[in-house]
Amino acid sequence: MPRPIPFSEPPYLCGLPSPYYTPSHLRWQKACRAFVNENLNQYAFEWEREEIVPPHVFQKFAEANMLIPSLTAPLPVQWLKRLGVHNILGVVKVEEWDYIHMAIYSDEMSRSGLVGPGASLTTGMAFGVPPLLKFGSQELQERFLPELLLGKKRTCIAITEPGAGSDVAGIETTAEKTEDGKHYVINGTKKWITNGIWSHYSTMAVRTSGSGPAGLSLVVVPLLDYPGVSMRRLKVSGSLTSGTTFIELSDVKVPVSNLIGQEGQGMRYIMTNFNHERLTIAIGSTRQARVALSAAFEYCLQREAFGKVLMEQAVVRHRLAKAGALLESQWAWVEQFVYQMTKLKKEEADVELGGLTAMAKAQAGIVLDECARCAVLLFGGNGFTATGKGEIAEKIYRDVPGARIPGGSEDVLLDLAVRQLVKNYKKQTRIMERPNGSSKL
Repeated sequence: MPRPIPFSEPPYLCGLPSPYYTPSHLRWQKACRAFVNENLNQYAFEWEREEIVPPHVFQKFAEANMLIPSLTAPLPVQWLKRLGVHNILGVVKVEEWDYIHMAIYSDEMSRSGLVGPGASLTTGMAFGVPPLLKFGSQELQERFLPELLLGKKRTCIAITEPGAGSDVAGIETTAEKTEDGKHYVINGTKKWITNGIWSHYSTMAVRTSGSGPAGLSLVVVPLLDYPGVSMRRLKVSGSLTSGTTFIELSDVKVPVSNLIGQEGQGMRYIMTNFNHERLTIAIGSTRQARVALSAAFEYCLQREAFGKVLMEQAVVRHRLAKAGALLESQWAWVEQFVYQMTKLKKEEADVELGGLTAMAKAQAGIVLDECARCAVLLFGGNGFTATGKGEIAEKIYRDVPGARIPGGSEDVLLDLAVRQLVKNYKKQTRIMERPNGSSKL
């Protein structure tokens, strides 16, 4: 087997020892790569140029149960077995699935270097379904989960609005009850909603009462061909295949039974959901950085300038080294995170890793920016061209804002991370303090 181009693969796939990966993980990685290469990655650049992933690809992934791996771990074993899903690609039993399996899947789905094609398939399942699984009533789950888990219907997560992005508490879309209390009437707009244009349903954040976070709730809102719903695709700089959508809601009437969990708990549900989204973005962005940097590395071994190949120029090696150090450090941090997720209960992880996950996601965007920019500069004019040898660098660089803004904008997340660390520190300090009036140490 030929040696991989430096920086092209994580260390565990280069024959180096790792404490994280079991034989189950390694079997899964091989099967996952084979399936994703055959059905997605080999066509990713073609589809990104055409700005659409053909509908049959979603069906292929759904039939193979290859949308399910985008969910949070552990998987909803009882639901899946009830629906006849006992394993993924015949190599991992659903009850054995953990966060490292999920991380491998996210890494492989981004291995083309483009996030859009993979996101066009998985974003709805990854972020729209978990709130239903965690907080939905049994009746609500019975109505929606069978079709969603099997990919017979599509959903999305609809939170962001024209005036409320990272400031989730500023959401203005309203859901007012009818006089008989049986329906919500929803009015407002949602913007930059990934997968929205194809989705039958959405897990939507709405305002059911007064201002601020306490007034927010989550509701399942039908989209495609539903009265009062209007949707159009948005043209964004990168991820052209992911179906970024603008949604307008005018007197959209949905049953109150479509409420997920309890009224007024939407902010808590959203924040819990964000941790999975941010870690998934961190994993995918790190793989994109890997693809960009390794492509530049390979190019520098071949391209001649000033009488010698670029790799013989000290300034080129210096640039690759700086970006490579950032890349491998980020990957080591991501691996540490997903390992910790296999050892902590969800409630513990939300508290202990919530702020750090925000930081890891923000840092992944910074690393991707550095590696993509490095690749563009080393490809030179080719890196500035949308076709040809440097197309991979040019397209990955277009995706950088999609890593640094969605899921919480970078500056907001860095601030959130420190505030969460301070909160946890003060809480633990208070627990350790001696009770007033007590002589106990």
